[in-house]
Amino acid sequence: MNKQELHKLILKKRSFLCVGLDTDITLIPQHLLKYPDPVFEFNKAIIDATVDIAMGYKPNLAFYESMGLKGWESLEKTMKYLAKFNGEVFTIADAKRGDIGNTSKMYAKAFFEQMDFDSVTVAPYMGEDSVKPFLEYKDKWVILLGLTSNKGSADFQFLETGNGKLYEHVITKAQQWASPDQLMFVVGATHPEEFKHIRQLAPDYFYLVPGVGAQGGDMEKICQNGLSPFCGLIINSARNIIYASKGEDFAAAARASALSTVAEMAKFLPSFSKE
Repeated sequence: MNKQELHKLILKKRSFLCVGLDTDITLIPQHLLKYPDPVFEFNKAIIDATVDIAMGYKPNLAFYESMGLKGWESLEKTMKYLAKFNGEVFTIADAKRGDIGNTSKMYAKAFFEQMDFDSVTVAPYMGEDSVKPFLEYKDKWVILLGLTSNKGSADFQFLETGNGKLYEHVITKAQQWASPDQLMFVVGATHPEEFKHIRQLAPDYFYLVPGVGAQGGDMEKICQNGLSPFCGLIINSARNIIYASKGEDFAAAARASALSTVAEMAKFLPSFSKE
């Protein structure tokens, strides 16, 4: 799925919502625990309830890795289920990997070949050679951490480097490594005042935007400052959607929450609706 195809998918769905599958077995409805794989049953129900209005899904790997082999099995089942919607959803492995080249090569193989994700989040701290192995997959995407949504982002990402803030240098430098058809940036919704400037730094790139909802990100400000003529935003929401209810109506509640989020996006759709 290249940039143009991603744009077409967003236009078709009339949505740039990505649902975060941050599935915590201690938080899912209790009635699901009777199933052999309650995490997969939960994910499947969330997907079925939202797949017509969500353009993508982002499993956070930590929630699966923490359960050992059973967690990996739940993730594998989830990915196989999402494969049924080939071309209709964009999948993101929220893994935040990044290591020396031969290790990154193995990470890339795991997520792009074994798990068949469309994209993976990558940490840029170790530089170009830690990112390049992921970019060798021409039909896949790297989503590089640019400016993250957590409070601790201020510890390093806003440090002055002599060439601007550190996060600015990362976003500028990384554009030398890959085109907007293969590279995106994570830009946290908790920094709405930075979006206009980041859009100037990387005008042709997509941004994955976590932090809308439970973390307090402002959808309207993000869209006003970050949208581009091809949309250029993928808004991720997890807790507000998947944990909208802990009862047997959890899937219906998740859909209602997702619809509410998509309705917020609707007013901005005309600004990037041209093919």
